[in-house]
Amino acid sequence: MPWLDELASFIRETEPPPRDETLAASTSVQAGAAIFESIGCGVCHVRTFITAPSGTIIHGGSYTIPERLGRKTIHPYSDFLLHDVGTGDGIVQSAIPKYADQPTANKFRTAPLWGVRVRAWMMHDGKAVTYHQAIMRHAGEATGVIDKYQRLSPQEKHQLREFLNSL
Repeated sequence: MPWLDELASFIRETEPPPRDETLAASTSVQAGAAIFESIGCGVCHVRTFITAPSGTIIHGGSYTIPERLGRKTIHPYSDFLLHDVGTGDGIVQSAIPKYADQPTANKFRTAPLWGVRVRAWMMHDGKAVTYHQAIMRHAGEATGVIDKYQRLSPQEKHQLREFLNSL
């Protein structure tokens, strides 16, 4: 489908909203960033990611990473891996049937958090409209993160929200 290829190309070249650098420089956001890491969010929502080198062939040979996208350092706050956070829908995660693997049925690719401040909803199904709701829905592999989050003081939770608002 040519229109699908055009859409994929458009998405690949669309940049995320820039980070709010003024807010990011505040002491509250700096503290929130440290909290984000200390409670374990940064395990899956990885700050820095380096794209594959240009010339790398992906998607079963259907796409070659162009020079403009190759070996770029980005800050998506994602590892782009599949994780089970307890909100799965039972749908196997594979675009190619021969790679369909039932253990992926309740996993989702880690959503990048860049630009999260401009979203009206969060999570794959849109059922979280606040950071608190989204964090509380991270069960499964992230149950320990929820436990640590719940033990944060109101001020620490505020600092964490401020950090997310800077992304």
